[in-house]
Amino acid sequence: MTSGRAISRQVREFRASLIVLTTALLLTIFFTACSGSNSGASPARANTPQTVQVTVAPAQQQDLPIYLTGLGSATAYYTVSVKSRVDGQLVDVKFREGESVKKGDLLAVIDPRPYQVQLNQAQATLFKDQASLRDAQLNFQRYKSLLQDSGAVSQQQVDTQKATADQLEGAVRNDQATVDNAKLNLAYCHITAPESGRIGLRLVDPGNMVHASDANPMIVITQLQPITVVFTLPEDQLQTVAQHMRKAPLQVDAYSRDDQTKLATGKLLTIDNEIDQTTGTGRLKAVFDNKDNELWPNQFVNAHLLLETRKNATVLPSAAIQRGPQGSYIFVVKPDKTVEVRTVNIAITQGTLAEVTSGVSPNETVVTDGQDKLQAGSHVEPHQLASTPASPGNPNSGNPSSGNPNSANPNSGKHGQSYRQGSAPASDSSKSGTASQ
Repeated sequence: MTSGRAISRQVREFRASLIVLTTALLLTIFFTACSGSNSGASPARANTPQTVQVTVAPAQQQDLPIYLTGLGSATAYYTVSVKSRVDGQLVDVKFREGESVKKGDLLAVIDPRPYQVQLNQAQATLFKDQASLRDAQLNFQRYKSLLQDSGAVSQQQVDTQKATADQLEGAVRNDQATVDNAKLNLAYCHITAPESGRIGLRLVDPGNMVHASDANPMIVITQLQPITVVFTLPEDQLQTVAQHMRKAPLQVDAYSRDDQTKLATGKLLTIDNEIDQTTGTGRLKAVFDNKDNELWPNQFVNAHLLLETRKNATVLPSAAIQRGPQGSYIFVVKPDKTVEVRTVNIAITQGTLAEVTSGVSPNETVVTDGQDKLQAGSHVEPHQLASTPASPGNPNSGNPSSGNPNSANPNSGKHGQSYRQGSAPASDSSKSGTASQ
């Protein structure tokens, strides 16, 4: 019985080993067949050209405005702090807060009665001294006639009478000056607008005493039409601006704080006579008609100075520009939907556009997105984004006719070397240059 059980156990172990060996053999055959199938399909897949999805845009020929942008704030053309020139009680206010007034309009009245009394007193003194002067002059004429005709009076008496008349004439002149001063003070009781402009909030209420020595004004008038904007530009750009100013007046556009909304258009007035050493910038002033009151004093604005307009320039999106060890290059889509690598010379980068002087012709299609997957000869499936309309001169609008003044970048340099077929030069992270002109 014992030997029978041993033989049965050996048979079972043999069968188990046979099953394991058979399974291993089948798995080896299966993996070998799969490996052979994959190795045979690889060359076929490698020979199939891969199509890359890219975004494209056409190169265009158009006028390219060149802008310089500076941060600034609006300032009133005139700011007048109106104070009283006499002491007295403010009895009447003739204006409303926020009202626009013209030069010469009556604004306020200070109690004129004390100054009317002073004027009456001065006029009475003048009248009395004028009477004394007439009497002294008549006596002088009598004494002078007596001396000449009969010698009844001495020369000394004549000279004394003449001196008395001259003294009274001086008193009359002093009285006249006092009368004029009283009239002037009486006129100062009626405060008028020294300049046209907009009145701010009232700082003194009727009934209060005002003095000529008060530190605070009664009201403040700011002239808003026209209005000025003071902004800054880097000192390296001031010479270029001055050169263009000699040729013709330069246009300045004022944009809102977010640089999206155009507020007003004006002209460059002047450049300051010194440079701020702490910031390396110079101040410029532009004047605006401001007929719609879009600009207010101390309002923060972005000033866009139109330096020049380049006529019939060949431009393309700055996103199409790639950088490599041998210079700038682009991918041009050919009619057979393959791409070609071309070196380009960039004259200037203005916002989302770059002016190219060589390497591409108008109406040719360039790749603006997806360049990292391309090389010379790659097959592409181009997609063109619809352009959005925008106002000219706004660098953030995406309009081909607009540009960002901060990115004016003349980019010279000739790149004459061509790239090897089948490979493209390595591009760095930036797709467009943004140095200042």
